[in-house]
Amino acid sequence: MSSLPDCPKCGSKYAYEDGNMIVCPECAHEWPAGADASSDADVKVVKDSNGNVLSDGDSVTIIKDLKVKGSSSVLKIGTKVKNIRLIDDGDHDIDCKIDGFGAMKLKSEFVKKA
Repeated sequence: MSSLPDCPKCGSKYAYEDGNMIVCPECAHEWPAGADASSDADVKVVKDSNGNVLSDGDSVTIIKDLKVKGSSSVLKIGTKVKNIRLIDDGDHDIDCKIDGFGAMKLKSEFVKKA
């Protein structure tokens, strides 16, 4: 019986040690061998363009004119976005609704915390 912990991401019991890391062969998740498996090591910290940590419900301001894909309109610099929601969806970190534009996903590198 293995003394290694189960994978914190998928719960697989087939994790193995590779150097100083533990690897899950089922989901390819890796974590440090000395880390507690129940800790939130996968929590992604989202920061704005100035390095401030963002959280759900924050208000942000757009720092650059952004072209809206599939539309001829542009999000202007200084547009304030209220009540953001953080997501883990590829390149985009923020899901929000912008007055006059509707639902939209933004990259955190183009906003600053208001």
